[in-house]
Amino acid sequence: MKDLRDWLEKVDRRGELRTVEGADWHLEIGCVTELNIPRKNGPALLFDKIPGYPAGFRVLTCSTTTPGRLALSMDLPPTDSDLELLQALQEKLPVWDAGREKFPPEVVAAGPILENVLSGEEVDLFKFPVPQWHAGDGGRYIGTGDAVITQDPDTGEVNLGAYRMEVHDQKTCGLKIIPAQHGRFHYEKYHARGKRCPIAVSLGHHPLVFRMACRELPPGSEYQYLGAISGQAVQVIKEEITGLPIPAASEIVIAGWCPPDKTRAEGPFGEFTGYYAASPGPAPIVEVERIYYRNDPILLGSPPGRIGDSGYYQVLTGSAMLYSEFMKSHIPGIKGVWLHEVGKQMFIAVSLKQMYPGHVKEAALFVSQSRVGANLGRYVVIVDEDIDPTNVQDVIWALCTRSDPEKDIDIIRRARGNPLDPIARKPAKEYFNSRALIDACRPYEWRDEFPRAIQPSPDLINKVKQKWGYVLDF
Repeated sequence: MKDLRDWLEKVDRRGELRTVEGADWHLEIGCVTELNIPRKNGPALLFDKIPGYPAGFRVLTCSTTTPGRLALSMDLPPTDSDLELLQALQEKLPVWDAGREKFPPEVVAAGPILENVLSGEEVDLFKFPVPQWHAGDGGRYIGTGDAVITQDPDTGEVNLGAYRMEVHDQKTCGLKIIPAQHGRFHYEKYHARGKRCPIAVSLGHHPLVFRMACRELPPGSEYQYLGAISGQAVQVIKEEITGLPIPAASEIVIAGWCPPDKTRAEGPFGEFTGYYAASPGPAPIVEVERIYYRNDPILLGSPPGRIGDSGYYQVLTGSAMLYSEFMKSHIPGIKGVWLHEVGKQMFIAVSLKQMYPGHVKEAALFVSQSRVGANLGRYVVIVDEDIDPTNVQDVIWALCTRSDPEKDIDIIRRARGNPLDPIARKPAKEYFNSRALIDACRPYEWRDEFPRAIQPSPDLINKVKQKWGYVLDF
């Protein structure tokens, strides 16, 4: 895996990079990003000449909001098709999983990240143009596209996690990690022993580093997956203060400690649900002792929101992960899986060929308790094999014409909840939610008698596309 600058050159050659000069860190960078995200094939945005900062201190957003740039980031075949990219990812996931042990990180003595080193009184997090992304945010968030590096004090396993980080002052930032995340397990183990937890955070890097930090992977395997995807070991440097392995080619890295007895008010922050759902409150802090950065550093931003900078990646990888779980479960007949862009894991559609009585219910229950659906799952819709689960209009059509609310909607109550859930009343000590399982398939008992759908054949569709595609831009 090469560095962010090599990635930017490739994106620029594809005509998918735009430089935006003069946008303010206060709200303007966030607003330009939010307006760009819904655009079909919207470019990656590189913000430069940010007021109050020297030229060259930059912020990158929208790095992987299209199929083409995500495929480029993951070394997959070029495509602008959601389905083609999903199929390629589904094929590669087991290959990467099987091969990751061959790619432990390679420790090196030097790298571009060591071009500038700040210690002691020189440490200043505001040296970088940290955006305030949304008007209602409680402050400036330096960690939105980050990779927080921690280590299990018992096993020595190193974890990379994508956790939000608010800048409190020049040397302190917040660390917000929801329960059941590996990074939280690590600092809680240190704190239970009365010790401070070593923390290093990469804040600018090849987009794949952030994307792997976002994924639910086996403990201690993020660096290995990065190596397996790129076909070469990730080069890391043993950070001097904490001893943690930091990517040698990162743009910006901070290092310090998360103490057991200190918290500060954190938030609010506009989250991926599209709401300020989590109540502001005390959160652990990171006391920064060292900053490393390259000349002309680039901060990677990935602000969440109703769709959000990470929305497409979450949809695609979540869909591929769920499909992979189905394959391991041996539930047959699964034709497609898709987490929809707006709802993400809150609205999951599965296309299935019915093969036996209860098949639909079996699949729906599996989704609701899977790794992907168990956290914020809300609606699981199972459709027949003739429905494209990536097409929300097709899914809603099946929902309206093939389901009977009285018979085809089941509710699971008191399932695992999440404090980010906007419908969960705050504050609360524990969080639960409910799940709707919707059978939007032809009734199994008389599926062969169900009215025939109005639908051209695949052969006719292909002929028409070839003959008239140039007119209608098919």
